[in-house]
Amino acid sequence: MRLSRLLVSAGAVTALAVPGAFYALGGAAEVRQSSASPAASPSAAPPGQQPPQLSESQVDGALGKLDGVVGNAMRQTGVPGVAVGVVYRDQAVYAKGFGVREVGRPDQVDTGTVFQLASMSKPLASTVVAEAVGRKVADWDAPVVTYDPGFALKDPYVSAHVTVADLFSHRSGLPDHAGDVLEDLGYDGDYIVSHLRLEPLAPFRASYAYTNYGVTAAGNAVASAAKSSWPDLAANTLFKPLGMAHSSYRRGDYEAAADKASAHVRVNGRWQPSTTENADSQAPAGGASSTVDDLTRWIRLQLDNGAYGGKQLVDATALDRTRLPHSIAAPPRAPGGEPGFYGLGWNVNYDQLGRLRLNHSGAFDLGAATTVTLLPTEQLGIVVLTNGQPIGVPEAIAAAFFDIAQNGRQTVDWLALYGKVLGAAADAGASPTDYAKPPASPAPARANSAYTGVYRNDFYGPATVSAAANGQLSLVLGPDRQTFPLTHYTGDTFSYRTRGENAVGLSGVTFHSGPTGTADSVVLENLNTTGLGTFTR
Repeated sequence: MRLSRLLVSAGAVTALAVPGAFYALGGAAEVRQSSASPAASPSAAPPGQQPPQLSESQVDGALGKLDGVVGNAMRQTGVPGVAVGVVYRDQAVYAKGFGVREVGRPDQVDTGTVFQLASMSKPLASTVVAEAVGRKVADWDAPVVTYDPGFALKDPYVSAHVTVADLFSHRSGLPDHAGDVLEDLGYDGDYIVSHLRLEPLAPFRASYAYTNYGVTAAGNAVASAAKSSWPDLAANTLFKPLGMAHSSYRRGDYEAAADKASAHVRVNGRWQPSTTENADSQAPAGGASSTVDDLTRWIRLQLDNGAYGGKQLVDATALDRTRLPHSIAAPPRAPGGEPGFYGLGWNVNYDQLGRLRLNHSGAFDLGAATTVTLLPTEQLGIVVLTNGQPIGVPEAIAAAFFDIAQNGRQTVDWLALYGKVLGAAADAGASPTDYAKPPASPAPARANSAYTGVYRNDFYGPATVSAAANGQLSLVLGPDRQTFPLTHYTGDTFSYRTRGENAVGLSGVTFHSGPTGTADSVVLENLNTTGLGTFTR
């Protein structure tokens, strides 16, 4: 879910074209960008597809090499644990776990190990909404205020007209990852969604920006229409009917699982256990956890147009809407290049053979990376779950599998390619100023009394600046009163080290003084990306 920054989950889609195939990455760490989008939801079914282009022997050949692909990725990166599942022609033809659930412990990953999915929660969420739409409980084209009368954005027209589909396709006009930093600061989902009304808006239905809390607002509104909470709606209409006994949108269920994969980050080249933020506040967008065994059941339902075990569980027409391009998420990078599209909770693309390709990645920078890719024409899908921060491992494994199936071998070093893409995306949002290297002759700061006090901000809440007995200034933010030491840079500018899923390293804190020499406002650089980062005394 999240909190994706590359990703993740961050414009949401990075498209990579190679001969004979088109691969797309999206999710929690998404590459940040925006572009024009269709002005209204499409109503037709996805374009008719060609007959299958892959033979059973080609798929079998790729399956036979999959152990080696996973082993190579793990050897090169050291990622602690991986689980992979493949569905072909309505059968789970491959399901395996590799490595360990947690570094330093002997417990092995298996196909029943529970992983956090991060933004891979979104295509699961759009499946849940499609089920509700099929039962006439909700409608993709209904304004969100129909189900949540208190929902509002900055523009009254947009507030009245933004639909469930608009929010699920990231075309509401909200800024990229709107509200995510509020979660880092400890605010709950109700506070965050209610404060989206303060965010500046890009043109409605004419721009794309990946927003976890937009999806969350829409999902929770549909749950309200069904007179349910989101976790209960997902459990009762998707997980239980499919027998997904180890899947949930509640962090507590993940924590309680005996067989679960711990999060890991890489520090100085070594993997160590980590703890991701509790994503319950944005459950539809990034709060799910599941297993390979459970997710292959969901993939079977997807590839059989909402049917499972001979029973139609999700209306096919409602599900089809999720697979249509609703937004242009990545414009062509060169003449003749393919654009990247976003549907409803899915990256939607068409490869060079004209086949529909559905994909979504998930990434928690603090320790989880996942991906799912479907080729409906081929009745083929793969899911890859890992317990390491996003460095391209799940995407590379999935891309290599399809590449081998199509071409008999890997035509691209996928691990190197995705590692480069995600490495560049991980740097997004960092300050252009290197606060670790202050000027050789910095301007002096004022007396601490010029800076200390409480500063007000309608979006982020109060900021308190205080001085310890040793003269160290600190900044306190959020309902949990998180404390951040301040380090002088030059003049009235300090820096602090950001924390959480959306951390960007050292970021600037600049005070602005009135005629008396006492600061009357302070701007927090990392909170000011949309102009909301000024706090007033």
